Amino acid sequence: MNSITSVRSIPLACAIALACVVTPAQSEQRQDRAVTEALQRNLDTIVVIYAENRAFDNVFGRFPGAHGLGEVVDRSGRPRAAYVPQKDRDGSVLATLPQTWGGLTAAGVTPVITQAASGGLPNAPFEIETAFAPASGVELSTSTVTRDLYHRFFENQMEINGGKNDGFAAWADAGGLTMGHFDYSGSRLYALARRYTLADNFFAGVFGGSFLNHQYLICACAPVYPNADAPPSGAHPTIAVLDTDASGAYLPHLTTKPTSPVSALDGPPAFVLSGAIAPFNYFGDGQYHAVNTMQAPYQPSGNAPVDATATNLLYAGPAAPTTLPPQTQTTIGDLLDHRGVSWKWYAGSWNAAVADGTQPPTTARTVIYAPSTPRGNPDFQPHHAPFNYYAAFDPVTHARERTEHLKDYDDLVADAGAGTLPAVVFYKPQGNFNQHEGYANLEDGDAHIAGLIEQLRKSPQWPHMLIVVTYDEFGGVWDHVSPPAGDRLGPGTRIPALLISPFAKRGFVDHTQYDTASVLRLITRRFELPTLPGLESRDRALSLNGERPMGDLTNALEFGRDRY
Repeated sequence: MNSITSVRSIPLACAIALACVVTPAQSEQRQDRAVTEALQRNLDTIVVIYAENRAFDNVFGRFPGAHGLGEVVDRSGRPRAAYVPQKDRDGSVLATLPQTWGGLTAAGVTPVITQAASGGLPNAPFEIETAFAPASGVELSTSTVTRDLYHRFFENQMEINGGKNDGFAAWADAGGLTMGHFDYSGSRLYALARRYTLADNFFAGVFGGSFLNHQYLICACAPVYPNADAPPSGAHPTIAVLDTDASGAYLPHLTTKPTSPVSALDGPPAFVLSGAIAPFNYFGDGQYHAVNTMQAPYQPSGNAPVDATATNLLYAGPAAPTTLPPQTQTTIGDLLDHRGVSWKWYAGSWNAAVADGTQPPTTARTVIYAPSTPRGNPDFQPHHAPFNYYAAFDPVTHARERTEHLKDYDDLVADAGAGTLPAVVFYKPQGNFNQHEGYANLEDGDAHIAGLIEQLRKSPQWPHMLIVVTYDEFGGVWDHVSPPAGDRLGPGTRIPALLISPFAKRGFVDHTQYDTASVLRLITRRFELPTLPGLESRDRALSLNGERPMGDLTNALEFGRDRY
């Protein structure tokens, strides 16, 4: 080849080479598609076990390799330089933690640690089992039921305090208990986390409590309460009273009463009204939304039927101020139904709770909100059954849908054993097994949940199953990792999440950023569903705040010889 021919051939060679170049965006698209195809080839059953009210540091703060307590305190409990001390209500550093108001242990629990014996702890995280022994002579354990703590929408934001996480002691109604954690290393869930994957950057989907986080789990949204200021039912739901800025815009800060103690050392805060409903247009959509616990319009509900006539026993009294009107927003259940994908919400003591709720209003409840002893009645919590708030499950007009999708724990065990679990499973343990402070302990819930996981691992469906164990929210307890800045709903405080599967990475701590709705993201991806609007708005808000989007749990999975 002469020199002229060689020169003339260069542009063609360059063009061919350029045509073979894969841009970073194209490479990422191919990678994403490969992961989706691997999910669809390998994963047939997704099981979500939804426990209660534990911040990450509260139970997994000493987990090896995790972003845990060792980042802010040494092994003896002395604060490191990275620890941000808790502030008082005026912004000054608290000299000590407040007492645990009302005493540390729940009513009826022995041994008792009184309020007086709970004071004087250093301004630092502490181990609940041993911290009170010098004053009380009592050591506690993971079988102890401690008192409950505020875990409400606006209070949680006041505790987070713009990401500083230094307002927990000031704004928690329980005082110093908010800074406590347990040695959970001997638990069965801890052992499973060591064997499989623990996610240590997983946040509650929304600020605050169980009711709203359960709703977010199924719709990535907050419930709507039309005309909350003058509802047609005659009910009068409580609307939160908030501080405003100079322009009159609402701040996520409850207005305190003039009589509220100035210092957290003098008593719990007192608010004008920490209501169930956010003020009108708080979220910028021209509506009222429920943000704290309200009751289902259908039984089982915390509100009794109006009377025993006709079908009234199937409903909660609509005029009760805490009865939420039936919801109609799109849920993950709707999307799965439209795609023809099977799903069920299983709940501990569901059948017993339905029977308990559909009794005349004068009959005492023995299952619904009935914790006779720490280890007694099942204590079914109706606000933990989110689909029961939706018009699509009206007990008269949609009885078939209720029978098909809303099931009991016994049905879950039977379906797992028979290999007939639906493609998507949600499971909610009953109250005495859900690990909620105030009426449950860690030990009983650990045994129950780990026992269920063992049964699932024996199921014929296990070879193609993923189990996600997570918690609905933080339970009013401090965590040292600040949530990313998202939208006006959340995300809230960091919570634990375990991924257990033949495809979960072994002995892995996943630092990927997740929230409650990452479960929905995974389901959406696996079954190629439309994306719920709330998922898009959350990631859009994160981006606007300079934060990363939420993951969909796939970083915790690997599929053997699959290449992606």
